[in-house]
Amino acid sequence: MHEDGNGGGPRVESEAPGSGVDHEFLSLERELTVFLRRARASSGEMVREVHPDLESSAYGLLVRLEECGAQRATELAAYIGVGKATMSRQLRALEDLGLVAREPDPADGRAWLVRLTEEGRARFRTARDARRARYVSELSGWDRGEVAELARLLHQLNTRMER
Repeated sequence: MHEDGNGGGPRVESEAPGSGVDHEFLSLERELTVFLRRARASSGEMVREVHPDLESSAYGLLVRLEECGAQRATELAAYIGVGKATMSRQLRALEDLGLVAREPDPADGRAWLVRLTEEGRARFRTARDARRARYVSELSGWDRGEVAELARLLHQLNTRMER
């Protein structure tokens, strides 16, 4: 029995034996659906801790800029998987709030790089630290090896999905 994708509590496997359905992949899909729904909600909460006017999708941009430093908007759009217009709108909102700034790309004077401002970095780190504290609390009953294995498997999945 597993929680269904809508958070409606436990449910029993419904596929008939011998139906040709790969139950491991059905279970994986179901658990990822629940995980992704919760992750979206969590990102919304986290980004509102950075600033109450931000959309949940902005958290991923802040993570990327913190991890990789200044980048072109086209690189950010490709990484996040959105179009240039969507990325431009999201960056404009972050810029209007003073969380990111644009600067000329020294490698190409026609292009711009986007970077976190000091205010953006400080607010992001506060929210990130709160998120990590929640993970520590929620996984307090787990062995550190299990946490490391989960991180390794998620990294492997993410790496393969980027190809």
